[in-house]
Formats: sequence, C-alpha cells, structure tokens
Amino acid sequence: MQLTDTQLTAILAILAEETGLAPRQVKNTVELLREGATVPFIARYRKEQTGELDEVQVRTLEERFGYFTELEERRVAILKSIDEQGKLTPELAARIAATRQKTELEDLYLPYKPKRRTKAIIARERGLEPLADLLAVQELTTGTPEEAAAPFVDPAKEVPDAAAALEGAGHILAERLADDADARAFVRRLTGEQGIFCARVAKGKETEVTKFEMYYDYREPLKDIPSHRMLAMRRGEKEEVLHLAIEAPTDEILAGLKGRTIRGESIFRPLLERIAEDAYRRLIAPSIEVELRLEAKTRADEAAIRVFADNLRNLLLLPPAGSKKVLGIDPGLRTGSKLAAIDETGRFLAHVTIYPHAGGSGRVAEATREFLRLVKAHGSELVAVGNGTAGREMEQFAKETLREAGLAIPVVVVNEAGASVYSASDIAREEFPDLDLTVRGAISIARRLQDPLAELVKIDPKSIGVGQYQHDVNQTALKKALDATVESCVNYVGVDLNTASWALLSYVSGIGETLAKGITAHRDSTGPFPSRQTLLQVARFGPKAFEQAAGFLRIRGGEEPLDNSAVHPERYGVVAAMAADLGATVADLLADPAKVERIELTRYVTESVGLPTLRDILAELRKPGRDPRAAFVTASLRDDIQTMDDLKEGLVLEGTVTNVAAFGAFVDIGVHQDGLVHVSHLANRFVKDPGDVVRVGQVVKVKVLTVDTERKRISLSIREAETGGARQERQPRPAKEKKPEPEMSWERAGFRVKRK
Repeated sequence: MQLTDTQLTAILAILAEETGLAPRQVKNTVELLREGATVPFIARYRKEQTGELDEVQVRTLEERFGYFTELEERRVAILKSIDEQGKLTPELAARIAATRQKTELEDLYLPYKPKRRTKAIIARERGLEPLADLLAVQELTTGTPEEAAAPFVDPAKEVPDAAAALEGAGHILAERLADDADARAFVRRLTGEQGIFCARVAKGKETEVTKFEMYYDYREPLKDIPSHRMLAMRRGEKEEVLHLAIEAPTDEILAGLKGRTIRGESIFRPLLERIAEDAYRRLIAPSIEVELRLEAKTRADEAAIRVFADNLRNLLLLPPAGSKKVLGIDPGLRTGSKLAAIDETGRFLAHVTIYPHAGGSGRVAEATREFLRLVKAHGSELVAVGNGTAGREMEQFAKETLREAGLAIPVVVVNEAGASVYSASDIAREEFPDLDLTVRGAISIARRLQDPLAELVKIDPKSIGVGQYQHDVNQTALKKALDATVESCVNYVGVDLNTASWALLSYVSGIGETLAKGITAHRDSTGPFPSRQTLLQVARFGPKAFEQAAGFLRIRGGEEPLDNSAVHPERYGVVAAMAADLGATVADLLADPAKVERIELTRYVTESVGLPTLRDILAELRKPGRDPRAAFVTASLRDDIQTMDDLKEGLVLEGTVTNVAAFGAFVDIGVHQDGLVHVSHLANRFVKDPGDVVRVGQVVKVKVLTVDTERKRISLSIREAETGGARQERQPRPAKEKKPEPEMSWERAGFRVKRK
C-alpha cells in the first residue's frame, strides 16, 4: 500500500513510542528500508543515520512497520465498507482510527461485516427487531414478556406465538452482545488470563500406547504453556490421538456479560439473563476459543522459530578449519564408505569407495591402501568423517591407519545432518552432474569442515536438524526467519567474491539468486574479479546493488587492498586521506598496525561520516579481512566409547551440542544417539533459557546419568560434569517460577532420533 504522509507520520510516531527509540532514528531507518536497503547494510554502513542501531533493532522496526502498514491498509478498507453501508458515525470512525491492534480492529468491524444467514438475520426478516429493542430498553416493569410480545405474533411470518417472538428477539440481542467489541475484549481477556488448556485422549484411543500418553489427561494454565508442549499437543490433536479444549472461567464471564446486559429490574430480566448465557455459549465462547488457540499457536510458533533461528545462527557461525586440503568421508557399512578429496579452495579432486567394515581382511587391506593413496596423492591436511551410520567405526579406522603410517593428520567428526538433502539437490547436480549422490555427500562433509557457513547455505535450513517441531509451525514465518538468519550470518562473516558459490552469494546484501548466478557466470567466462568495482560489469548489476553488496564481498590479492576488508568502497577516500596524512600508502597502512594507532579520528569527521563509521574503519584497518568467527576446536571423542552399550552411568565425556530446545540441549557423544541434558542439568544455577548457557556446535563436558538402550535414551548432565560429579544443592527457584516441566522424551520433543 502507498501510505499518505499523514499515515506514515502516524506509524512513525507509534514505532517511536513502542520501541523507545528517538523519532529521528525511527524515521531515518524506515526511510532506508523503504528505499530498498537491506537490514545488514543499514546496521553496518548507515550508523550515523540510525543512531547506531544494531541488526536486531533494525529488523524489529522492519517487522513492526510492516505490521502497521498492513493494519492501515485494513483500516482503510473497513472504514470504506462501513461508510458505504451508511453506518459510519464520528464516534466509530474515531475509535477505528485509534486502534493499534488487528484483533481490536476486526472486533469493531464485526457488527458491520457481511454475515451468512444467521438466526438473528432470520428474526429481523420476521419483523422482530422492534421487540428486541423493547427488551433492550428494559423499561417495562409490569405485565409479562408474553404480553409484550403478543403484538409481534404473525403466523404468516413464521412467528406462531409469543414464545417464538421472544426467542427471535433473543437471537437478535444475543448477536448484538456477541458483536460488541468491548464484550468480546472482556471475554478474551478473562479467558486468556484464567483459562485452562485441557488435553484428553480421544475416544477409542484410551488403551493405545502413543508418544502423547503424558497428555491423555492434562491441564495447564493457557498463559503458561511453553512452546514445545503446545506444539506437541496440537500434533496429537492432528493425529487424532488427543482432544483439546480451553476451559474458561465461565461463572465470572457470565456474571460480567449479564452485568453489561441488564441495567435494572424489568419484566425481561430472567429472559435477558438467558440471552446473555446463550450469546456466550453459542456465539462468543466458540469464537474466542478459536482466537485464543490460534494466538497460543502463534506464540508457540514464534518461540519455536526463535529457538530454530538461534540454533541455525550458531551452527552457521561454527569456526571454520580454513583453507586446508581435506579428505571427506561419508561412512557406510554394507554399501561402503565414500571418500572425496578437495583442495584448499573446496575444489573436488578425486574419490574412491572403500569397505573397511564389510568382508574379510583382504577388503580391510585394500581399504587401507586406497585411503592412504588418496591422502598422500592430494596432500590432505585434515580428514572429515560424517557422524552417521558407521561414523565412529570409520573415525577409528582413519585414526589407526594414519597413526600406523606415521602421518600426523587430525581426524574430525563432522555433523552430516542435511548432507543427503544437498546430494540430491539441484545445486549439487549443477556442481557435480557426473558424480553419485553419496560422493557428493562426502564432498559436502569435507567442505563443511573447511567452512560450515559456505556449505550449509546450500541446504534448506529445515533439513539441517536444529529445529523443534519445524514442520508444525507456520511455514511462511519459519522461512522468513531462517532466511533472515542466513542473510545475517553471511553478511556478518563476508564472502570471497572469487570462490563463493552462487548459493552463498545469493544471501549477500542486495544480490539475490538471479544476480548471484550472473556473478558466477561472469566469473566463469572472464576469470576472477580483480576489484569490487568490476562487479558493475556484470549484467543487471547496477549502482544500487553495488552499494548494498560491495562492503560484504572480499577480494584477496586484488588491485585494491581495501577490497579484502569490510571498508565500504564509498569510504575508500577517507582511508586514502588517513594514509596520506601519515605519509604512507593504503597498503602500508594495512601492513603496519602501529601506523593505524596514530590516526586521529576526529580529523575525518564530516557531515556524512561520523565517529561510528570511522571507528569501524579503524577496527578493520587493524585486522583487514579478519574472520569474525571463533577459533576452530573439536570435541575429543573417546575411542573406547562407540555405541550405547559402551556407556556407563557416571562416565564423564566430551561432546558437541547438536540442538538446543526450551527444555534442554542434545549432545553428540559419539554413540550414534544424541543424549539429552535437561534444562535442570545445564548449569549449577537456575536456567530459564537454555540458549543462555549452551549453543549449537559448542564443545561441552557431560556426565552420563542414565542409559536406556531399549528406548534409545541417554540422560546427561553438564552441571555434574563441571562439579566433578558431586551433586549440588538445588538453587531455590524465583518466586514467579512455576513447577518444573515434565520430563521430555526425544519423540515428544519433536526431534528425529536417528541420523540415517
């Protein structure tokens, strides 16, 4: 919608009030967004305009501006509809103009919204609205309701007697009450605050053993239900195992509605009480329950999506091993293990299939020869083993073979979640049209070790396995959040323009899939880009795209030294002035941090370049091209612990966090089955949000608490591993904290429990 100046000004004022930001910050940021600037670009290169807002704040403004723009569009449509009906009063128009909530706006529109043929409409057609008005006025104190209704009896209009007339009038009044915005808000508030969400087993399923058994007879305050339980119960309902309902504080609600309906003593009082009850039970309650269930689902979705996005961010930002030659292994038993060698740039070199775990000693000897041949022929500096089926056996084989050959080459276990999805994808077929799927998987595993971000962007985030109930949440909202997370991570790290795949380039600010493919096609036909400026030679890559993208692209060893930094080309002149004032070249400045420390930033402040940008430039000059990700580390998995049968209670092991949920974290300890660290065992203190304590990809020490091989469940504790195994006194919970959540199983949590 094209907003008018008045509408835009009103929205900006609301955003400033809602966020607590200065009006100037809000106005400038929204202007940049409306001009097509991306969130990463605004946060990184327009700090003067935004008052140094970070990405989260900019994205929040983007989302809320979108919300209020949609609200404004709907408001205009509703005002037009009511006005066309000739029912728009100044009071109603003012109230509609003042609302900031879509729910309230729809409540106000409800009495004027076209309806299907209801009981109230039929009663009006039968001429009973005057009787309804008579009941509503409540002025008659003598006689009987039947006597008052007698004049409205008309068999020709299907009103055979006074009882039928009163019933029809009651339907009209019930609909009026149900359409009253204030009455609906009252019921919604009370039900939301005091309602109990109830789950019970569906009829005929009472004796069935399912993963939803803990919800066969379950009650919890609606406002307190955590995301994973709400989504679990909704899945149970979808699978027709559970029946769900909201138990409202009916007595209090009815008392309130009767109080709104009845203004004093009249002959209609008992009838009006019944009408109020009918309005609630027949019209309001079902509608409000649907609304509140949808709101609860939306909140659960938002929480689950937030967890997914946080996990994805931590996974994408895992430390890279860097530009090293890697041998990737997609392990297998009967079908063999696929080995693929890549060079330091990720270019595929060669592959072979070996069978060290199937057949006799002859096959083991052959596997050893082929493994060492590939390692030596291509100078592999690291070996990456996928953590799927036969992963630990393959890790052991690789370590022993390298040790016996006198080669000090590290063997690293790599999370291979989603590798099979990549192998069958269009991107993989484009990259390796002549290779088998499993070989593509081995290449992906090797590349993940070199640079997790560059490889994982090729996979649909939902296939990476770090989500919670990812198929149950709103898919549009999930995709939007995950795409924003990938975009944020890619631009945070920066992208090598001359080696990046089109999939990685497509997430760079201002580029997108079409331009990304154009860039790689141009690179393939003309060779590497010598400078950022030459990007403008790419078809349809105009000045706007260049402005948005250039600062996030890197060129190593190019014509312009600053092209391998996060300094935006629009600020090269500032750096050149700094270097000249020191009697040096830009290259000298980048090579000598001591010179950088002599720069006086205040000398270079102008109307368009302030201290925030200058400080960023200085930080980049100190460490040009620096990768902001942490140093590369891996968990040390014990060689003698390879299956669940090897686990014993009390063992302290190292592992890698593979998933974080509201109730705890899952940790890979190398036995083909992740263990669960319940939130109560994450730290030696109360933990409300597991994401505050652990993150995906983090290497942690855990103590084995219990092992259930039959149900494939492992309970772990970080808290007890950190304290040498001694149990600590439980910290008292804050006064507001509710009872601990029920123990959550892997299946109930909505996660896959097997890797392959």
